[in-house]
Amino acid sequence: MTRFRPCIDLHAGQVKQIVGGTLDSDSAALKTNFVSHLPPAHFAKLYRDNALAGAHVIMLGPGNTEAAKEALAAWPGGLQVGGALRTRTPRSGSTRGGKGALFFFFFSTIPFSTSSENNVIITSYLFPDGKFSQERLDAVLRNLDNDKSKLVIDLSCRKTGSRAGMWL
Repeated sequence: MTRFRPCIDLHAGQVKQIVGGTLDSDSAALKTNFVSHLPPAHFAKLYRDNALAGAHVIMLGPGNTEAAKEALAAWPGGLQVGGALRTRTPRSGSTRGGKGALFFFFFSTIPFSTSSENNVIITSYLFPDGKFSQERLDAVLRNLDNDKSKLVIDLSCRKTGSRAGMWL
């Protein structure tokens, strides 16, 4: 059985479909299949109105915080969020626990807060140098008050190079 997982990929504040493996520090290497003129909230509402569970918004690089917040606000509790996660200490005064409380996550160098109704999705952050890091997982869980139900780990992978058995 195939399940459709709706996704809003954000790059430079726009909804884009990027060709896998072309996103790196060299912007000239970036290839896109599609760039939308519609805002992220449009897609979040579309997914919400059609009851498409498991939707997520991924911030690909810097400049996506406001666009991600817009999508999350359009469907509170309906989107998982992730992208460019960095470990930092939560800002003082952050509220924890209870419906509507704020949790602070850090994407790139910008503090990012999301309602406790939304989940966080992470991928490569847990695998520095291709090896699983329990320390990083523990740090993420601490920022979620150890609530594992708020964390989604995306273990998707793709073949790399021409050598058999090489996966990224």
